[in-house]
Amino acid sequence: MDGVEVGSAAAGVVHRLAERHQTLATVESLTGGSLAASIVNIAGVSGIYRGGLVVYATELKATLAGVPADLLSERGPVDPEVAAALAEGGRQRLGADWGLATTGVAGPEPQDGKPVGLVYVAVAGPNGGAVRQLDLGGGRDQVRAAAVVEALRLLAERLVEATP
Repeated sequence: MDGVEVGSAAAGVVHRLAERHQTLATVESLTGGSLAASIVNIAGVSGIYRGGLVVYATELKATLAGVPADLLSERGPVDPEVAAALAEGGRQRLGADWGLATTGVAGPEPQDGKPVGLVYVAVAGPNGGAVRQLDLGGGRDQVRAAAVVEALRLLAERLVEATP
């Protein structure tokens, strides 16, 4: 994934959200702020981007992003339900129309029995949400960059589906 692809994906969702007068919040674990950075690189983003949370530590997923602690203890941080809860928690806590979240294992080692490259991206919006499982190859940087692009793609798809 190169910078052009990330920038193009981010620009697409920023412009679509601006046209709809809707807002976005991000919650990141795996991507550590790079999703938010890709979004704020787009001119005119201040009208739609509410902010983001980077919740790398598992307990912060509960305390800051509102993921139920029992879900985290039962399933661990790399889980589709946790990804969905991150997106919805960010949406609610940051007062946005849409929430976008990433969680997964970038490597170099597996985490809690989950393989390197297992990633979940999730979106939550006014009409519900969606989670996508990704099985990504490459090194740590490639996994994280691909997760950013795939999260933006998922949001773009949901925005199209939500068009009246």
